[in-house]
Amino acid sequence: MNVLSVDLGTSNTVAVLAAHGRPPRVVDVDGSSMMPSAVFAAEDGGLVVGRDAERRARLDPSRFEPNPKRRVDEGTLLLGDVVVPVTDALAGVLRRVADETSRQLAGKKPDEVRLTHPAQWGPVRRNVLLSAARQAGMGSNLVLVPEPVAAAAHFASFPGQKLAPNQALAVYDLGAGTFDVAVVGATQKGFAVLAEAGLPDLGGLDVDQALLEHVGRQISHRDPAGWQRLLRPESTGDRRAQRALREDVKAAKEALSRHPQTEVPLPEPFEDVLVTRVELEALIRPGLLRSVELLAATIRSTGMGPDRLAGIYLVGGSSRIPLIATLIAEQLRVVPTSLDQPETAVALGAHHVPQEGVTMRTGDMSGAIETVQRTQTMVPRTGGFSAQPQTGGTPAQQQYPSRAPQRPGPPPSQPTPVQNPPSAPIPVPAPQSGPTPVAVGPLSQPTPAYAVSAPRKSSSGGNRLWYMATAVVAVVVIGVVSIIIATSGGDSGNLAADCSDQGTDSSGFTACMREVAGHVHQDAECSEGISITGRSIATPGAKSGTCKLPDGYLALYYHFDSADLVEQNIDSVFTGMGESKNQAKTGKWSGGDLSGTYYEVEIVRGAGILLFSVDDTPIMGSVALLTPDENSVNLADYFEKNIKPGSTG
Repeated sequence: MNVLSVDLGTSNTVAVLAAHGRPPRVVDVDGSSMMPSAVFAAEDGGLVVGRDAERRARLDPSRFEPNPKRRVDEGTLLLGDVVVPVTDALAGVLRRVADETSRQLAGKKPDEVRLTHPAQWGPVRRNVLLSAARQAGMGSNLVLVPEPVAAAAHFASFPGQKLAPNQALAVYDLGAGTFDVAVVGATQKGFAVLAEAGLPDLGGLDVDQALLEHVGRQISHRDPAGWQRLLRPESTGDRRAQRALREDVKAAKEALSRHPQTEVPLPEPFEDVLVTRVELEALIRPGLLRSVELLAATIRSTGMGPDRLAGIYLVGGSSRIPLIATLIAEQLRVVPTSLDQPETAVALGAHHVPQEGVTMRTGDMSGAIETVQRTQTMVPRTGGFSAQPQTGGTPAQQQYPSRAPQRPGPPPSQPTPVQNPPSAPIPVPAPQSGPTPVAVGPLSQPTPAYAVSAPRKSSSGGNRLWYMATAVVAVVVIGVVSIIIATSGGDSGNLAADCSDQGTDSSGFTACMREVAGHVHQDAECSEGISITGRSIATPGAKSGTCKLPDGYLALYYHFDSADLVEQNIDSVFTGMGESKNQAKTGKWSGGDLSGTYYEVEIVRGAGILLFSVDDTPIMGSVALLTPDENSVNLADYFEKNIKPGSTG
């Protein structure tokens, strides 16, 4: 069987083909083992990709996007005067790979295509990748493989690096756009991600930006206005100069991984700048220390120490930076393993994942996905290596713009152990911040989405708030769709109704939901599913209903298969919003014979969401205020007076 694996990266795409019974080999595209994941919108409406896109960018940089994967959440790209769906951009990159592979197979298509993806990607992003692959003509036999699983399989494929069942490997993946870390355990039939975390504001592009800012501090005082034109180009000539400068800065960064010093060529009137490895390491050490600390915390979250691992494996092109291995050795007392081409490790490793140990196709979530995509919001990135903002001074002293374009990513995460880990002796504690199952093979579970990042406490209102609030509430939908399905139970707590009976009335409410909702169900306009924008969204895995209340409030109720799933889903909602449940306003409530806990978080000033549980029952509720009103009562007060079981409204 001919199998193609593709690692569509932030900066480069790598494809590996195993055909005619031969070992897997990297597919050369345009004479290179790595193809730039870049797209250029031609004036005739077509898309140019790869190195051809980079060449065309020199003519009109405004029509160029070097990193479309970074913008997977945005829906569309504006390239010059052309609006390009992100799916089309990714499909264009994948189509170039498919065409070259077909050429090498004498016109035939591979029998199976394996697509790797970050372990933190939820169903929405995975479906974008699948849609792009289908649009690219890669066929219907598409298989998804989490990147750390592929990396672990690649590590285990080398002599002397066998990963035996019940052993674990830490994967440190520093790519161009993000940093991801995972602990992967070996099972009898494949691999399972035991814990994973990541930093969306740390990657090779951030290293480039830090070095660019350093260069600017050295020479910008000679011509502040000229330097500002490089940073914020207005003309085609300025954009060409900026692109050339960024390419030279990136080349200098890569040279400093091999040499102690190098020069960065600069356009006139600036003179070339000599930079040293010591200077670069001083710039990026704080960010890399964050990554190593997160690596250590992720390992600890599994109950193991670094000395009990089979190894720490470095993948991703930016893991070549010598300081990374040095910091890991200093902090964890383990010498990490790396290969000559860490960029190809994931694509090659996807071939070594057993057939029964790959993530199957993402289920059909078109309704929920469409809603989330329609309501996603961009937020600025923070952290990384960028200098702190300053006020006053010359333009050369002011804050440099961070790498553009920016995009939302998974929320800055803490280590998230996965439920149902492989059998001992690998110890894994209970989840701390919500289930994030990304195991493969028989341990495979769905993954909660990290689909929406909400701005913090902005005072802006209008449509932006409406869409943002809708997106945050839609995280609940994805959480419900993706939740681990536990064994159904008859948990009813002190409810009179039997919660094992999930039959619904005309409004979609079960008897247990009606009892918890009380007067809200009787007095308000209630309907089946999650109805925020006027369209009802079903929630597979849970019964749900929405009640519209006066003054812009919504009450939403969910009936799960088990009481255990309530807290897990609340955790998933906070994770999806990029919030910490520990930072939410928390309180106990009681009404009638029922009691529970509530968690309140402000989305923007004057609007927010409150989640509540009912002790020992499979019922969860939420209250959302979507209309900003800085003079309104807080949600906790509103819940106590109007929503809480036993309240009179």
